[in-house]
Amino acid sequence: MSDYQHILLAADFSKQGVYVAEKARAIATTYQAKLSILHVLDNIPMPDAYYGTVISLTEDSGDALLEAEKAKLMALGDQLNVDLADRLLLWGIPKQEIINVSEQQQVDLIVVGSHGRHGLALLLGSTANSILHTAKCDVLAVRLKEGDL
Repeated sequence: MSDYQHILLAADFSKQGVYVAEKARAIATTYQAKLSILHVLDNIPMPDAYYGTVISLTEDSGDALLEAEKAKLMALGDQLNVDLADRLLLWGIPKQEIINVSEQQQVDLIVVGSHGRHGLALLLGSTANSILHTAKCDVLAVRLKEGDL
């Protein structure tokens, strides 16, 4: 097993995500590796011309979402003692942005949470599954079970 130099935590800010974050920190500590956190905003409220807008779109609704997610990123970064420069917040498709950042920053290990999915959800795939099959580095998919946390 190789020594990890740079670990990327793909954070989703869920209640269970704290468990994944602690795993990432423990691995980074063990290997004395740099730890970065990435959160990708993929819930961009868009009006639907046929059904109408479901979410109220005010001029600053995007800014409010951005500020709320930035606050969560800062809190998690503080909890894990991650340098400000290594806390990343991007708009986009999570599986694509996680792969892009991991390649650009020469990450050795991506740590992501994975829900045990079955049936149609398994066929359609998940972010963790897509990262596992696309990443050029190691991927740790931390199994999350609803009843465990």
